Amino acid sequence: MNKNDIQVAVETQYLPLQSSPGKKQYAFAYHITLSNEGDLGAQLISRHWIISDGNGESREVKGMGVVGEQPLIAPGESYKYSSGAVLDTEVGTMQGSYHMQGENGLGFELDIPVFTLAVPNALN
Repeated sequence: MNKNDIQVAVETQYLPLQSSPGKKQYAFAYHITLSNEGDLGAQLISRHWIISDGNGESREVKGMGVVGEQPLIAPGESYKYSSGAVLDTEVGTMQGSYHMQGENGLGFELDIPVFTLAVPNALN
């Protein structure tokens, strides 16, 4: 079991009804799918996010599991969850990592490449 066995897919969406542009609050949802393409199960133990806004301000979020769960992803299966972030600007980024543990007892870091959070038409 290694980090190459787990594939990460990210989708994002702007949430206009939860945003207040006049107060510089832009709400976004992100949807993560983790797919286990390996031969062993792997459990997501903890997360580490770096969330950056368009002003260059960053904040870190660390915690156990995701959305209150520490899922075990069996070989050939996927785990999906959704969460959100609020930025002070129309455009920002997120990146981070999950600490995973394979059924063989070995832990590894699964990097989540940088992805963009953007109000529609903010990036032209």
